[in-house]
Amino acid sequence: MAVLHDATELTVTEAAQRGVARLVADAEQGADLVVTRRHQPIAAVVSMRRLNELEEAAADLRDLALVLVRAATDTGRRTSMDEVLSAFGHTRESLAALPDDDE
Repeated sequence: MAVLHDATELTVTEAAQRGVARLVADAEQGADLVVTRRHQPIAAVVSMRRLNELEEAAADLRDLALVLVRAATDTGRRTSMDEVLSAFGHTRESLAALPDDDE
């Protein structure tokens, strides 16, 4: 899956010849730039707007993966608070009787 659609590829030498100011101006205008060395992508120059879009998409995909894993592994069993407390040797009353950290 290509994250940068229609990205313009340029070598490190070409990027250096263009200069930082022109690379930034191109990115501000919406161009996605991929810098290559020996035909391998090594860096990308994108606008902050595009970077934010990519970060939001990544967060959405992480959330989706979590939902899918939970849906696939959900047995339908739910655990009550009292069951959890009991598993650790407590009751609601025993927790209420514990001193506060402030004391």
